Amino acid sequence: MKFKISTIWMSAILFGSMTALGATQPIQTNTNVQTKTSPVQSLPVEDVQRFTAAIADVKKYYVEDVSDDKLFNNALQGMMTGLDPHSTYLDIEDYATLNSATTGEFGGLGIEIGSEQGYILVVSPIDDTPAQKAGLKPGDYIIKIDNQPVQDMNLQDAVAKMRGKPGTKIVLTIYRKTEKAPFNVTLTREIIRVQSVKSRMLDNGIGYIRISQFQMPTIDDLNASLKKLKAQNSGKNLSGLVLDLRNNPGGLLDAAVGVSDAFLDSKKLGKNDLIVYTKGRIKGSQLEAHATPGDLLNGAPIVVLVNGGSASASEIVAGALQDQRRAIIMGTQTFGKGSVQTVIPLDEQTAIKITTALYYTPDGRSIQAKGITPDVVVDMMEVKADKNNDNLNMIIIKEQDLASHLANGNQSPQGKAGPEIVNAEQTTAAPVVDNQDTGKGTQPLAVTDYQLNEALNLLKGLKAITRDQEAAS
Repeated sequence: MKFKISTIWMSAILFGSMTALGATQPIQTNTNVQTKTSPVQSLPVEDVQRFTAAIADVKKYYVEDVSDDKLFNNALQGMMTGLDPHSTYLDIEDYATLNSATTGEFGGLGIEIGSEQGYILVVSPIDDTPAQKAGLKPGDYIIKIDNQPVQDMNLQDAVAKMRGKPGTKIVLTIYRKTEKAPFNVTLTREIIRVQSVKSRMLDNGIGYIRISQFQMPTIDDLNASLKKLKAQNSGKNLSGLVLDLRNNPGGLLDAAVGVSDAFLDSKKLGKNDLIVYTKGRIKGSQLEAHATPGDLLNGAPIVVLVNGGSASASEIVAGALQDQRRAIIMGTQTFGKGSVQTVIPLDEQTAIKITTALYYTPDGRSIQAKGITPDVVVDMMEVKADKNNDNLNMIIIKEQDLASHLANGNQSPQGKAGPEIVNAEQTTAAPVVDNQDTGKGTQPLAVTDYQLNEALNLLKGLKAITRDQEAAS
């Protein structure tokens, strides 16, 4: 399915944070913006003289010799990071990493990070990476790297310290608001291979799709996953879908628009068929993305799961489906990153990533520093099952257990079977196979993923209502 974008411009990237360790997003080819030939306003001579004088004094008086390359790189980095948390200078290594990320394979910890109050903020761990396996959570603060404090450390320097050869270990000291004291986490660096889309069937014809990042292959992977789910559902259309965007830090704007368009039918949207639009200072930053005809789910209900780690491109999808009344948003408040970054090459090896626009949902909402408020707020809860506790078992007494009960008019009288003993866990949700296939067998969905369990229950309820309405008509 194709979507309509009125203006295409260079390297539109939506990051959940300023810097990613093994989570930088692919860039795209510049089509309209001519950065090399655009007129540049002349700089004040006095400012240029002051800058060159500062460089000369550093080279003359600093305690150690400093190369021109280091001085200019530091100056560029300081200029960009002084603008906002998401603008940055990409040196040779950073730019190469950004370009190579189109393959979905890179080295690192698999963690999306930013800077807040002088510390390193964990925006989101990425699925199936050392960061996720170590239990890092959105909102954690990294306060030490290998026992070295990071307070007021340049974010790029912190990134450099956390990068390293795959197989080597690193110790991060974490502050978490729910814990009484900071604690250490040991991670092993590895090559990160990101599978941006995963899917499985739940029950009652309801499918589940998780998007961990918005990359170039995401739209094709989504289409393939929907076809796979339909085949698993005996070739029948899905009766509902849970779209999981939790801990998705963002990615490519085009991918977010394509995912939204997959579920939006412009013929049913009326005059406002917008998915997202952006507004910036220059003409090239003005963008409108519109839905096209067709809905890959044929109108089946959708629940979108979000949380504080859902940022940027994830918020575009959630905002579009919410404003167009196409999905119910469930979970907790999202991150609130509503700006667009453009990658502009300075030469063949370096570039700047600069904020060029703010994006808005179809109803004109800006998500910047606010986020998406779910339609149904469901906190992530941990449900623990204690099978040795008799309180988890309850006796359910039914009509057939009562003395002298009337027999079923359509069946032959049966002997009294006695009260039914049911484990309380089984009343919460259908059991599902453990996602990690660890051989632990099955556990109730309410135990493995409480928010997903609630989304499934909501879709089951909507299915029942629809069935009753069809029967009454």
